[in-house]
Amino acid sequence: MKLLSWNIQWGRGLDGRVDLARIAGEIRRIGEFDVICLQEVVVNFPGLPGNDSRDQVAELAALLPGYTPIYAPATDLPDGRGGRKQFGNAIFTRLPVGQVWRHLLPWPVDAGVPSMQRVLLEAVVSADIGPLRVLTTHLEYYSGLQRQIQIDAIRALHAEACAHARRPRAGKGEEGGSFQVFARPAAAVLCGDMNFPATAPERARLLAPMAAGVPAFRDSWEVLHPGTPHAPTVGIHPVDFVDAPACFDFVFLGEDLAPRLKAHGIDAETTASDHQPVWVELR
Repeated sequence: MKLLSWNIQWGRGLDGRVDLARIAGEIRRIGEFDVICLQEVVVNFPGLPGNDSRDQVAELAALLPGYTPIYAPATDLPDGRGGRKQFGNAIFTRLPVGQVWRHLLPWPVDAGVPSMQRVLLEAVVSADIGPLRVLTTHLEYYSGLQRQIQIDAIRALHAEACAHARRPRAGKGEEGGSFQVFARPAAAVLCGDMNFPATAPERARLLAPMAAGVPAFRDSWEVLHPGTPHAPTVGIHPVDFVDAPACFDFVFLGEDLAPRLKAHGIDAETTASDHQPVWVELR
């Protein structure tokens, strides 16, 4: 299974132009992927620089034929014209999709710090390596307090999912009803724009040991490159939010999946967003 994660900045490249066809073209240039996880995908958000009122989920779905789109808005606001404008994360996959969850992450007040609602999108997919949960998120940028609490929430949701993985399947009377139990495997891949560098304490917090029966997360870069500093995913090309190249974009996977990790890549070439795409291959 090959998975790509990319903060696409609503398709806005370093030239200031919003071009989703360019995003799709860059993904195809990098490789063939079974799962594509994108952050900063918007619907009807003309207030963002360079953007208009387009439905980016629908447009990307048309540009990625054969993929099932799954969207989780974190921000859902009135547009002032009787409609809604949304900002969030998306998964596009050509694998069979089971149950889907959209988890709003905690958003405690951090006085004097700008922030926004964040979301964790979770989908069960059936891959050749078996069923697994794909999770993608975009953590808070400005507030370290909120990031830490969001990380704790993600770890708690992972533990909860592993408990569900051990739950017996529903009886006959529940088949087809709202209480029907679908597979929610312990195996998980978590990816996205974490908005912290690889040296930050938030990374150690996310990778901390879990309770018995819950596979702890591993950093896919570190699995394949132990002791080697992370390759950067932001600041390779000039951007205004980091002073030097750094790694903000990660793919974490449960320690049960770590032996299946065969490749990790970062595309340093594209300037179609202010982040670089990150990808992994599991066999």
